[in-house]
Amino acid sequence: MDLRVFTEPQQGATYDTLLRVAKTAEELGYDAFFRSDHYLHMGNVDGLPGPTDAWITLAGIARETSRIRLGTLMTAGTFRLPGVLAIQVAQVDQMSGGRVELGLGSGWYEEEHKAYGIPFPKEKFGRLEEQLAIVTGLWETPVGERFGYDGTFYQLQDSPALPKPAQSRVPVLIGGHGAKRTPALAAKYAAEFNIPFASVEDSERQFGRVRAAAEERGRKGDDLVYSNALVACVGRNDAEVERRARTIGREVDELKANGLAGSPAEVVEKLGRYAAVGSRRVYLQMLDLDDLDHLELIASEVMPHVA
Repeated sequence: MDLRVFTEPQQGATYDTLLRVAKTAEELGYDAFFRSDHYLHMGNVDGLPGPTDAWITLAGIARETSRIRLGTLMTAGTFRLPGVLAIQVAQVDQMSGGRVELGLGSGWYEEEHKAYGIPFPKEKFGRLEEQLAIVTGLWETPVGERFGYDGTFYQLQDSPALPKPAQSRVPVLIGGHGAKRTPALAAKYAAEFNIPFASVEDSERQFGRVRAAAEERGRKGDDLVYSNALVACVGRNDAEVERRARTIGREVDELKANGLAGSPAEVVEKLGRYAAVGSRRVYLQMLDLDDLDHLELIASEVMPHVA
């Protein structure tokens, strides 16, 4: 099982903080550094010093790292036109030497759209499907050929479909809890399906839906990587777990029920339960980005038992 670091910088983080976390994660052997794509904080925090843009952040980190993979959970489709997004991701992939992955979602947080003057359309899922078709279509168009698209929401004419990513195929991540449309979209476009903040039982059910949808499209169910995103709160003893939970404003019992919390042994055991239902990758939501010792503890006491 791969362990990846997943950050929520809209809650309050500078670029320098994110770079420090990414470089530490690379040094400690984590598989990837991912971040959310939000422009407004959530909950009872001030969000200072303010938001950082996901793809500008990843571009900078791409030039400061050498091994770790980089991506988003999830880029908000409402924030960017698909042609522009294809250019941005391809460029960052080139800057990283082919280490980028694109998680793309429909966008959901209406308040951040209001705060920064971003249109928040009523129909988002149909737009997401067209965005996926355009982004992947632009990348897959051979050099020298042209790409066009005539959709309900987006139209492209005579596009040179440039630039190309460094990778022959940038992995696309699709995720969510939807029972029908989401699995169908993942089956058509995704290299990886991610379910955020779900129980083992709900994960097993949703993975099964995606496998079935993939097989209906003529793909093998195991062509996709199946993954989870879960908040992490690990400690060497009960006091350390309690301290970390208190710092992020959560209760230990709730975190143990809904995330990965407790001693390293407890977390290894719970990760084993996710692995048993098909999860091959876990994005550890790290909410205290100043606590680099937390990263070190998981790397030394959890990672060797699940890798």
